[in-house]
Amino acid sequence: MERYVAFDIGDKRIGVAISDPFNTYALPSQTYFRKGFKEDVEALCKIAKEKGATAVICGLPVNFDGTEALQTVKTQKFINALKDALDLPVICEDERFTTQLAHEVLISEGMRREKRKNYVDALAAANILDGYLAKIKK
Repeated sequence: MERYVAFDIGDKRIGVAISDPFNTYALPSQTYFRKGFKEDVEALCKIAKEKGATAVICGLPVNFDGTEALQTVKTQKFINALKDALDLPVICEDERFTTQLAHEVLISEGMRREKRKNYVDALAAANILDGYLAKIKK
């Protein structure tokens, strides 16, 4: 049985989401607050193992027109380190608009700005994973 874990990798926080047992939808799981590159890679490997992941989906930030941004390069470096550290497939998924969408959902629910930062990345990771799940169902 497949189980997907998704990461929305940011400079300060990494959102985590997991697929439901039937891989029909994504569930926001947690927000990991970054400590240092090596420590972060180890922590995400541990999270993937704890969640029983058979594959990891990572959001890849690109510009609006699909071209690489500075953040794309930084994120790709982190994803490459994950690929080296994990014995699982690590798949990149376009993450355009996922964080913006997550902010809009939390704002519409009346969540205050200070509280949003604890949830927005996990919700963005769920949006990334939902996009991937929709693609593999086709």
